[in-house]
Amino acid sequence: MADRYIEISLPKRQAVCTAKLLDDRAPLTCAAVWEALPLSGDVYHAKYARNEIYALFPPFADREPPLENPTVTPIPGDLCYFSFAGTELATNAYGYDREVHPGTTLVDLALFYERNNLLLNGDVGWVPGIVWGQVVEGLDEMAEACNDLWRTGALGETLQFRAP
Repeated sequence: MADRYIEISLPKRQAVCTAKLLDDRAPLTCAAVWEALPLSGDVYHAKYARNEIYALFPPFADREPPLENPTVTPIPGDLCYFSFAGTELATNAYGYDREVHPGTTLVDLALFYERNNLLLNGDVGWVPGIVWGQVVEGLDEMAEACNDLWRTGALGETLQFRAP
């Protein structure tokens, strides 16, 4: 199979990066995401994991992928996939007002843009993610935009994933 790439963007900040899908390490997750493209949603900056931005989506795979290529210590440029039951995210501490409700399942697609990340949540403990992609171009510019998002806020910004 030929290498596959996706484009990740924060349109309001005009930040774009390119990632290679890790089909050899997370084939089921890569297939699920690829088939669902394009994906776009409100962007959030992590509270617990540190240097992470993400968007939440309704489940889009026929079946949730197994925990392939897992990590709790993502590195800069990692794209991670998480699946959460609404009850795991429905507390006021997270600040979700529209997407999260008990009885729902959500997919969290995340981009890690800097070092020293640890997927440990005070409410639920360790939260391993599936590493399904790695940024190969534009990470420095995206990291600048992510830091701006952290400092000035995410309101009105979206995180977009699409095939180039």
